[in-house]
Amino acid sequence: MSTGVADRLPRLLSLVPYLLARPGIPVAEAAADFGITEKQLRRDLELLWMCGLPGYGPGDLVDLSFSGDTVSVTEDAGMRRPLRLTTAEATALLVALRTLGDAPGVVDTAAVRRATVKIEKAVGDAGVAGDVLDMSPEEKAATVAVREALAEGRAMRIRYYTAGRDAVSQRTIDPMRLLIVEGRGYLEAWCRRAEAVRLFRLDRVDDADVLDEPAAPPPDAEPTDLSEGLFRPSAEHRTAVLVLDQAAHWVAEYYPVDELVELADHRVEVRLRYADPAWLVRLVLGLGGHARVVDPPELAEAVGRRAREALAATDGA
Repeated sequence: MSTGVADRLPRLLSLVPYLLARPGIPVAEAAADFGITEKQLRRDLELLWMCGLPGYGPGDLVDLSFSGDTVSVTEDAGMRRPLRLTTAEATALLVALRTLGDAPGVVDTAAVRRATVKIEKAVGDAGVAGDVLDMSPEEKAATVAVREALAEGRAMRIRYYTAGRDAVSQRTIDPMRLLIVEGRGYLEAWCRRAEAVRLFRLDRVDDADVLDEPAAPPPDAEPTDLSEGLFRPSAEHRTAVLVLDQAAHWVAEYYPVDELVELADHRVEVRLRYADPAWLVRLVLGLGGHARVVDPPELAEAVGRRAREALAATDGA
């Protein structure tokens, strides 16, 4: 019988959509489907029924109807679909579970291990299920290579895209730790080329190879302080204000944005940090009219000038 917290929480989240799809199902049949006793299922249903709004009255969020030995859901609190994890959520959950499993004094390490195995299976099945995790093949390969390198303590060679310079480079790195920051996966590592600790976003790693040599970050390589966030303003960073049409919303997810304001007609206004003005001009032009520079005016002028030069070259061809 599965009654531990690691088993009960996923079951509680799945119960409502399960019962919605099977109104009037016998309690015995539902218990058999979940692999628990009827007594345990009734306890789960009682717990769901007791979930309430402030004031905590029963039936506020999830309400149930019992008729004899059958049960139906009359109020579902919007829980109509089984739980699905995004890439970032699954990775963050795995990291947390593995850390918890290694920590001394955990009461039920077996439950932690079982939960870890279940999430790992979801990650492993993502290529088949498709709707459980949304990860590109390159990011999947990079994540697998990073886990292997960290587990075996080996160095890596990666091909990495630096968005701020719009450039791809080869790096030999000494992995230090895997992080989830602001919903994205990062590898923190000592970069031998930069001779400094760097954060590499996993979805920007085009290729990753685990080397035979051991990872050897210098003794004085300090982990990155993320207490104030991932991106911090520096002397080389400038800020531009852009208005993005719906087709260009991905820019706000892919590049460091300080502020996002929703406008009419599915547009958004963002404050985007950048180091190279020429890179930002190319970015805006590449969006094909779906982005407009509001500030600074000299950047908007540069975009307009480059657009006119391109049109003139096309007319003269």
